[in-house]
Amino acid sequence: MITVEHTADLDAPTRSAVRSLLDSAYGGPFADADWEHALGGMHALFHDGPAIVGHAALVQRRLLHGGRALRTGYVEAVGVCPSHRRRGIAAALMGELDRLLRGGFELGALAASEQAVGLYASLGWTTWTGPTAALTPDGIRPTPDEDGIMVLPVTAVLDPASVLVCDWRDGDVW
Repeated sequence: MITVEHTADLDAPTRSAVRSLLDSAYGGPFADADWEHALGGMHALFHDGPAIVGHAALVQRRLLHGGRALRTGYVEAVGVCPSHRRRGIAAALMGELDRLLRGGFELGALAASEQAVGLYASLGWTTWTGPTAALTPDGIRPTPDEDGIMVLPVTAVLDPASVLVCDWRDGDVW
């Protein structure tokens, strides 16, 4: 069963269970900055009985492109308990996020690991082939080493010849 809740509605035991799940899914401590990136938006939770075995978050960010600040649904902290992988849980969670994306954003974006690119591609996401940058406290700085940025245009029209700029945050900017 999947539930969708805003961060504000996650009680302390649920937040703790999700954080533990992400530690397990990512093979070690899930970084504090990465956890912070997943907060403040919507969480899709996959339940197996009382246990949460899958999680994906969608938070709002502003990505700059073509002279516009695009209202972007950014996918964060997608993880499935290792014992429950290869059962379609991540795809089901992304299906819930897709509904939210299409209902409220101009663009979807995420930073995919190598092993997850195939999943996202099968759901209609495409790898961004243009240049990337971050709007830092010191101005716009290129992020040429960022691989695996994927996008899902909802109403936004993207030009890969133009830079895609993310807003600033602590930790990994993308």
